[in-house]
Amino acid sequence: MLLCVDVGNTQIVLGVYDLSVGTGHKDASWGLVRHFRLATRNDYTSDEMALLLSQMLALGGLGGTKELTGAVVSSTNPMVGATVVEAIKRWSHLDPLVVSGATKVGIEVRYNQPTEVGPDRVADAVAFLGLYDPPGIVVDFGTATTFDAINSYGEYIGGAIAPGVAVSLDALFSRAAALRRVEMVAPSVAIGRSTAESVQSGVIFGFAELVDGMCERFEEELGPCTVVGTGGLCSVVAPYTKKVQAHEPWLTLFGLRLIHEHNQKVAK
Repeated sequence: MLLCVDVGNTQIVLGVYDLSVGTGHKDASWGLVRHFRLATRNDYTSDEMALLLSQMLALGGLGGTKELTGAVVSSTNPMVGATVVEAIKRWSHLDPLVVSGATKVGIEVRYNQPTEVGPDRVADAVAFLGLYDPPGIVVDFGTATTFDAINSYGEYIGGAIAPGVAVSLDALFSRAAALRRVEMVAPSVAIGRSTAESVQSGVIFGFAELVDGMCERFEEELGPCTVVGTGGLCSVVAPYTKKVQAHEPWLTLFGLRLIHEHNQKVAK
């Protein structure tokens, strides 16, 4: 059993893969036996995190951390990421692979400064290549909305970063006193007939157009691409885009699995 942990600024996503399940990969959930989400908190202690991990695994019928044979962690929140790593080391007696710019990931990273690339973005690219033929674009709807480009040679070459849906909404409601929070659903029409519909239209349809526009620009440089969406808010926005062809909720976790497998092979 392999524990994969993606520590984001908004959520911590955890998945347990049974590595004995087949050798082929049909989608990012291939071999994923359990998955969990936690809200990211900077004040977790390693003991609290270990308790949460143990309880979630036990609730999932996995018998706690003792069933784990490996662990891999990516983090865009250094403080919480370090806490997660310490918890795994202390309570599962495993030495997790921590994905960074120095990690062998099995693909070429053609960024000017490879160490600047978020490990979750690299994991997404690795996962894409494990499931689809290049060239491709991965759109991750998280705290930020990120666009990652994989060229026809299967190399990660960069991308773009825009504010995330939730971040944009928080900024809007904190600065505009007359606006109130609305349910994150698409209205029936683009021209809102109420303030709530207007906000919903601007957010859902507006971000859909952002995604389509950025993908079109990427394709001008890459050629026609397979576009895959992931991240916590993908299911909210992606259905209203024209470019996103597939939704892979566990893409980042799957990429972490593949990176771990690659490093195990290299070590041998």
